[in-house]
Amino acid sequence: MDNLTIRLVDFVLSKSTQTSLENQGFCLWQTGQDLPWLTIINLSQYQPSALAQHLKHFPSKNHLALLAPEQGELAAAAMQIGVQDYLLLPLEDGPLFSSIERLHRLEQPDSKIIAAAQISKQLLMLAHRAATTEASILLTGESGTGKEPLANYIHRHSSRAGKPFVAINCAAIPESMLESILFGHTKGAFTGASADKVGKFEQANGGTLLLDEIAEMPLILQAKLLRVLQEREVERLGGNQSITLDIRIIAATNKDLRQAVDAGEFREDLFYRLDVLPLKIAPLRERKADILPLAEHFLQYYGQQGVATYFSPQAQHALIDYDWPGNVRELENCIQRGLMMRRGQAIQAIDLGFNLVSETCVNNSTQGLKESKRQAEFQFIVDILHKVQGSRSQTAAELGMTTRALRYKLAQMRDAGIDVDQLLQRSGNAA
Repeated sequence: MDNLTIRLVDFVLSKSTQTSLENQGFCLWQTGQDLPWLTIINLSQYQPSALAQHLKHFPSKNHLALLAPEQGELAAAAMQIGVQDYLLLPLEDGPLFSSIERLHRLEQPDSKIIAAAQISKQLLMLAHRAATTEASILLTGESGTGKEPLANYIHRHSSRAGKPFVAINCAAIPESMLESILFGHTKGAFTGASADKVGKFEQANGGTLLLDEIAEMPLILQAKLLRVLQEREVERLGGNQSITLDIRIIAATNKDLRQAVDAGEFREDLFYRLDVLPLKIAPLRERKADILPLAEHFLQYYGQQGVATYFSPQAQHALIDYDWPGNVRELENCIQRGLMMRRGQAIQAIDLGFNLVSETCVNNSTQGLKESKRQAEFQFIVDILHKVQGSRSQTAAELGMTTRALRYKLAQMRDAGIDVDQLLQRSGNAA
């Protein structure tokens, strides 16, 4: 990826933190450069009324505010004037890196929503129509299909574009903490509540809140969420003041909420509130035409700048023919692996960690995934041997490995009961 510049205002990062950011492709902004990608600005000394004027002096594509722990009200004000995220002082590397990564990821949603397949084109058309309304949206689809990028796409094509887009994964947060994170709390609301804290509803005020994995929300919180949707207001834990909300809710799940309702695991009234505009994202195996464009996108995104990397024909076939149980997320990880494992400009199927499984190698359709991948690798080696008429040296060169490494692989194949020479003789290619 291209280097992205980060400007610091009234704050200094440690040398180790700077080095870590540089290793991830970021660099500190210098006076005279173009508009910085991100400005990290210390707002702990400012009053809410002065924030907007202060930010005007530091234009940036994104702003990350640093606040003192007791500045809950300031956090809400900052989000309303265009600050994308905030962190509490003293600053720690973990939350900082997570926030920067999230901001960077959310700038890529359109490119991750590849619409080459007809079913994807139809989905984007529906999403664009949904964006023009204020209705609640329910996104469904298997894990890894891209529900958060689609939610962000809807937000940025709506009248709320430019306002906060806040996402929360209900399954990733302990039940004991979820209510506080959603609704916020006042100082002293419970043990450990040493300062007021703004909840996700308030952070997203004016914009869009994505409730990912909504099916994992406890029933007691489902009732409170229903009230928020009905009344358009929220109260912090421990507080007695209602805060008016202007917010759009997008819910997402990889489960069948209708079945969850029938099983008594999800409130029926909440289901109907959320299911106004349902959008179903198809798994990647059902939209094969999206695979190579997505793979090319990830190749460009994660590839080394100035290095022309491409997929070999065998790798392209392997990408298309694989079922992708982990969907787009698995594809993204696969391409990153291929970039690390490649031995030249071309990424081979073997670099991706899987290959096609053919009848030549697979004798048992109930094998585990690990064994299937191993045998698929063997099949790919056989395919190359056929291609180069059995030449071991040419096969090793084609695979980007030494002849010694190839001999080791061939020995593994013999141990697995695969007679390579016999396979080649059948096609007249024995060397």
